[in-house]
Amino acid sequence: MHFVLKLRRSILLTLSLLSACAAADVTSPGTPMTPNAPRVKVTGAPGAFLGGRFAAAEGDPGRATDLFLQGLERDPGNPDMQLQAFLAAVMAGRPEANTLARTQQNNMIANLVLGNTDAKEGRWGAAEGRFAALSRQGPQQLLQPLLVAWTQQGGGRTDAALATLKPFVEGQRFRGGFALHAAMIADIAGRDGEAARLYKVAQTDSGGLNLQLARILASWEVRQNRTAVAQQIFTNLQDNSGDIAIAVPAMYLAAAARPVRTATDGMAETYLALAGALRGQENNDLALLMLRLALDMQPDLSVARLLGADILDAGKHPEQALEMLKPIPASDPLASVVRLRQAALSERTGKSEAALRLLDDVARDNPTRPEPWAMRGDILRGNRKFADAVSAYDQAIAKVAHPTQSNWPLFYERGIALERSQNWPRAEADFQRALELSPDEAYVLNYLGYSWTEQNKNLPRAREMIERAVEQRPNDGAVIDSLGWVVLRQGNVPEAVRLLQRATELQPADATVNYHLGDAYWAAGRKLEAQFQWRRALTLNPEPDDVPRLEAKLHESEVALGNQPPKPLP
Repeated sequence: MHFVLKLRRSILLTLSLLSACAAADVTSPGTPMTPNAPRVKVTGAPGAFLGGRFAAAEGDPGRATDLFLQGLERDPGNPDMQLQAFLAAVMAGRPEANTLARTQQNNMIANLVLGNTDAKEGRWGAAEGRFAALSRQGPQQLLQPLLVAWTQQGGGRTDAALATLKPFVEGQRFRGGFALHAAMIADIAGRDGEAARLYKVAQTDSGGLNLQLARILASWEVRQNRTAVAQQIFTNLQDNSGDIAIAVPAMYLAAAARPVRTATDGMAETYLALAGALRGQENNDLALLMLRLALDMQPDLSVARLLGADILDAGKHPEQALEMLKPIPASDPLASVVRLRQAALSERTGKSEAALRLLDDVARDNPTRPEPWAMRGDILRGNRKFADAVSAYDQAIAKVAHPTQSNWPLFYERGIALERSQNWPRAEADFQRALELSPDEAYVLNYLGYSWTEQNKNLPRAREMIERAVEQRPNDGAVIDSLGWVVLRQGNVPEAVRLLQRATELQPADATVNYHLGDAYWAAGRKLEAQFQWRRALTLNPEPDDVPRLEAKLHESEVALGNQPPKPLP
């Protein structure tokens, strides 16, 4: 669901759980120390507090919960410790969150946790009262009416639930999202006419099709015996959703069952919708909290686990992302997508062989799909096994009978592997095929234009392509570097220096960018600055082929300047 909202930063002040913090042991990894500084151990409640804050910042809320609980044993009335323990327990999905919530007065998250507990235990009136007391500021402008409506439905009061949502369905802000929830309430209640009208509003006003919206709409259509409409919904999703396409057949087979079966499922959908909106605004801490609340209400909500894993991975916590996905069973309609994500996460944790084994399983179970072969190619290419990557991409492309715009990455990625395998004619053809499918892809324009520049051919056309890429990505150092490089090859040295200096500002630790700036400085007569850039490039993990070139430039520059050339680097 595509709710769009702006959250006031004050809402996030309660989320100090994941703020930067110190460690319990000040000599822990990552803690600055002066040489020979004495080890200082912080113990007792303060040590537990600092250790918990550090564990939370490192993305380990389970360990953080344990430490905060230890601190509370020593200092049970400490309000800061209670808050941190509560937030950590929510993030970890721990049962202690419910008890700790009772220590938090006027805390939005605590009231949500307690309201969830009331709902799960059938105390619908109590849950409605808690949710009705929430303000309608920040994220609560969505949560409050939706949660109230679902508790009313849970208590058997469908008329009241639909009446609660009616003003929002007739309004302008977030109309599609409110209509979807009203439709699901009417659907569960067997009010098919009203459900049909509201589903139509949701489909029209939700701002685009996403995974969960597609599943809900398709389920409705299948249950109304409009299978062709359901198939078209999934086709539209498949054309715009990357690796989700591999799960479309399984989702279609499962569409006869309602994705949202009960009021507690509807509450889970409410939290999931807000988490998706927050993820889009990069408010990831609060998004993860919403996902934990969703999973509290519906533990088998695999879409929530996929989104949570995506957020954790983006936060550089791939191990925790894998843990988030682990409970999803092989029988889930999204299981193939989950295994693809697990393979990608395994690769990021350095377990390439495990990732490839997972992909073997996915390929075996989905023999007509390109996704597992494309990911295999990505992993092999990332490990510099370019010839093997080409073979994997060949398999992926062979499974696409009629390539469309969404398939351009396959040709682009194979083109890179072919270029790195020294097979330029096939690589060039693949880059051009990618542009035929999607003419304005910045990365393809940049890669082909840069490759032509390296070969000193088609320079006017290469420049035009790279300039188109720059229009789309004006702050991408690699693209600016390509433009500076082609301008230098065309002989405009002052402009090349300006562009390449800008590229190094954007990507100061990139060896190739520094290498190119050195060449531009040399062409401009700034010899010592050129040598500095070349030496710097050698310290920045340059491409293996560039090392001898850089060393040769430094040697030749010393000769040109009349200096004794330094001994070759070991």
